[in-house]
Amino acid sequence: MTDPAALIDAARAAAANAHAPYSRFAVGAALLMDDGSIVTGANFENASYGLSLCAETVAIATASAAGRLRQIVAIGVIGGAMDADGRATGTTPVSPCGRCRQVINEAAQMGGRDLPVHCGAAEGDAMRTYRLSELLPDAFGPADLGIG
Repeated sequence: MTDPAALIDAARAAAANAHAPYSRFAVGAALLMDDGSIVTGANFENASYGLSLCAETVAIATASAAGRLRQIVAIGVIGGAMDADGRATGTTPVSPCGRCRQVINEAAQMGGRDLPVHCGAAEGDAMRTYRLSELLPDAFGPADLGIG
C-alpha cells in the first residue's frame, strides 16, 4: 500500500500542470490503484467557467477511460493559490468540493469501497485523512439504482 504522503506528493506534481488562468487556484489529485500504480489529474479551467474540470474528476475520468474505475483504493488531493510562477502555495489542507465528492462516490460505490481521501496542503506536511463516508454522508449513488 502506498503511503498517503506519496499520494500527496503525486498530487503536488500533478498540480504543477493545472490550467487555472481564471481562478489562479491549482489543484492536483492522485488515485492509488489496487495494483499500486498511481493515476493523476489537475484542474482544467475554461473561459466558459461552467465547463471547467476539477482535478479529482480528471483523474477519475482518466482511470475510467482505462477501464480501471473499480480499481481505485485511495485518493490524495492538494490545492492552493498559484504564485507568479504558477506553483500551488499554502499550508492548509484542501478537501474535494461537493461535486468532486459525488464523483468520488461513484468510483467508491462501483469499487465497493469506502475510499480514504487524503487532503494535503500545497506546501509542508499538513494532511487530514477522511473516509469518503465522512465527507459525503448518506450519499446517493449507483447502489441506490441497483448498480455496483
